[in-house]
Amino acid sequence: MAKLCKAGIQLREQIDDAFPDRSRVSPEGWLGDKRHAARPSDHNPLPDSGIVRAYDFNADLGSSRHEAFDLADQLRLLARSDKRISYIIFNYKIASYKRNYKWRPYKGLNPHKGHIHISFTAKGDTDGSMFQIPLLTGEPINGASKSNRRKLGKILSRSSVSNLPSGWLGSGSNCKCRCSCGNSGGTSLPQ
Repeated sequence: MAKLCKAGIQLREQIDDAFPDRSRVSPEGWLGDKRHAARPSDHNPLPDSGIVRAYDFNADLGSSRHEAFDLADQLRLLARSDKRISYIIFNYKIASYKRNYKWRPYKGLNPHKGHIHISFTAKGDTDGSMFQIPLLTGEPINGASKSNRRKLGKILSRSSVSNLPSGWLGSGSNCKCRCSCGNSGGTSLPQ
């Protein structure tokens, strides 16, 4: 049986707590559909454990359209020290260990304009500790300050923020509980 890694569960809960009115409809989800199953994807369950190491968070966080860019950037900065995060994709950009989590162009078929994709490492399978993300916790990240910001890499451009839709058509869950109903808040990804 497929299950989301503990790091994914923790991050989803923190985002749900910070943005209780955020959109949870498609493209929100973690378990890959038939299209994902036909190719290697972190949205597919691992054969031995059934663990899924990816989550797509809808970029419509419900308040400011800028917050999705801030969240993606703060995840990128955190990934340098939090070894549970493998890579982040959002708005035609990807950040991974390959360039010390600096944004670079993403040229995949899906530009990830409507959602933030985050993939987790094997460490995230069992580590469900809190993510220290300022937008979610109010704490500074990795000692970031204005004086050392250049060393941390360029922030995602907000110039195309108007491309973020205010809502999505498709299936998904609007469950706002903390998994007590058994609904994972949008378990499958759209085709």
